[in-house]
Amino acid sequence: MYIPLFQSLRARFAIVVALVVLLLSCIFGTVIGESSISRLKEQTGLQLSEYAYSMIDRLDRDMSNRSKALTVLSKLETLRNTASPGEARALLDHLSQQFPNYSWIGLTDAHGKVVASTNGVLAGADISQRPVFARAREETFIGDVHEAVLLAKLLPNPSGEAMKFVDISMPIKDVAGNLTGVLATHLSWEWAAEVGRSLFDPLQERLPGLEFLVISKDGTVLLGPKDMIGKPAGITLDGRGQSWSVERWPDGKLYMAGAAQSVGVDDYPGLGWTVVTRQPAEIAFAAAREMRNEILLWGGLLSILFAVIGWIMAGILTGPVNVIAEAAARLSEGADVGIPLLKGTREVETLSVAIRHLVDSLTRKRGQLAVVEGIAYRDVVTGLPNRAALEKYIEAVRSEVDVQPGFGVLCLDLDGFKPINDCFGHAVGDALLQEVGLRLLGAVRDGDIAVRHGGDEFVLLLRLRTGESLSSMQGAAQRIIAKLAEPVVLAGESITVGCSIGGTLWTGGEFADALAQADEALYRAKRAGKSQAKFHDTSRTDEAAHAGSKV
Repeated sequence: MYIPLFQSLRARFAIVVALVVLLLSCIFGTVIGESSISRLKEQTGLQLSEYAYSMIDRLDRDMSNRSKALTVLSKLETLRNTASPGEARALLDHLSQQFPNYSWIGLTDAHGKVVASTNGVLAGADISQRPVFARAREETFIGDVHEAVLLAKLLPNPSGEAMKFVDISMPIKDVAGNLTGVLATHLSWEWAAEVGRSLFDPLQERLPGLEFLVISKDGTVLLGPKDMIGKPAGITLDGRGQSWSVERWPDGKLYMAGAAQSVGVDDYPGLGWTVVTRQPAEIAFAAAREMRNEILLWGGLLSILFAVIGWIMAGILTGPVNVIAEAAARLSEGADVGIPLLKGTREVETLSVAIRHLVDSLTRKRGQLAVVEGIAYRDVVTGLPNRAALEKYIEAVRSEVDVQPGFGVLCLDLDGFKPINDCFGHAVGDALLQEVGLRLLGAVRDGDIAVRHGGDEFVLLLRLRTGESLSSMQGAAQRIIAKLAEPVVLAGESITVGCSIGGTLWTGGEFADALAQADEALYRAKRAGKSQAKFHDTSRTDEAAHAGSKV
């Protein structure tokens, strides 16, 4: 009796096997792939915003440090005495040689006439109407990026591109407080480009297509791709602080972008710059999409393979294959089952083993995706959890906060790290941060977390045990201070770095409030002489808290 092809048991068996395999592949590939892309989007955005924050923080600190250095220089008697321009010029030339990013340094008299300058450029010129003099007669003036047409004609410019500068100038007064002149400088904007290259060039291999832009307060691109410099950025920046977004830029491409806006450092208020780091979305999500497509491809190929096997073996495999199909159906529904390893004919065993290998392969792919996701939660220098990991940890333990004794929060900032970084270089500085991270890991217990919060700042969240309170935190802080003060040998040198700590108890409410309290205590520790700990405790008097910080 003739039986139509698709009504035969053999054909139906082959179709069922193929559909089961294909269904499993689609479920794993689609659900895992799309879920991973969604999570990877947020994690990559946070990572890019962290990179942007690192650069804007570096720019702000560099500007602040240069301003402070020039303030010290302005107190020298050599510059106060404009009657001896030769000595002043020698000093300025020496300074320019030591810091080549200063394109021009000049000293004026009280009326704005340049009496001494590097290489004699603009010597004798009247700059009294220029902001670099007019706005620095009473206080330090820091001007935004601009072109200096006159200086551009007088200074060497091998690149031939438009020269841009940032102004830093300040008044020079005699002992009686009378204005004797102004110390004016033009800092080459190439300095900012060098900072960007030092931070982002090492990331290019791991994050291809990564770009950074420096955008002025009015939305003009100051630094970035050449075709964008001097033009409006064409995107809406989300206020102050850090943010990330996925949006289409004026060039028509979709980018994943992180942004951080300048908030200044110490007395330096910042110039309102915003650093944006961006990566084409097709590159940012390429790894997750490739894994998803690979799962679907292998699923499709294996579905064809098993359809052929099922066609050949249908006559004798109906019973065993039904067992496999049932297990596969339950697995596709989310049940925690495995594909049974059937004994019998060699063909039956081969089929069951092959399907088990398929499930193992899909599971390994899922593990690989989990590794890709986990990268965004680790600091690339120290290996410690980063700010995104801290936020995830806070969400996980938030329900435990109201249960006494709660958590201890420590904000830690290294003392003397920048001079070490400047003297020995960034490689030694990174190695020192790695050593600090290892020592902090050794200082915390199971259930605690040590996080690199940014730069040389760290945050520790300590889970207090029954009977522990503020005094336990104080003892832990002192042990950490002592541990980090131990010297470490790097680059053949014995290097010592200290730390200051601010702490508080988190027993309820928003974690951001507790972090702000610990941060405020850290600043008090810094002002009190560093290498010590201060604590915020509303249940005790300030005198007791001060005494407790020295326990």
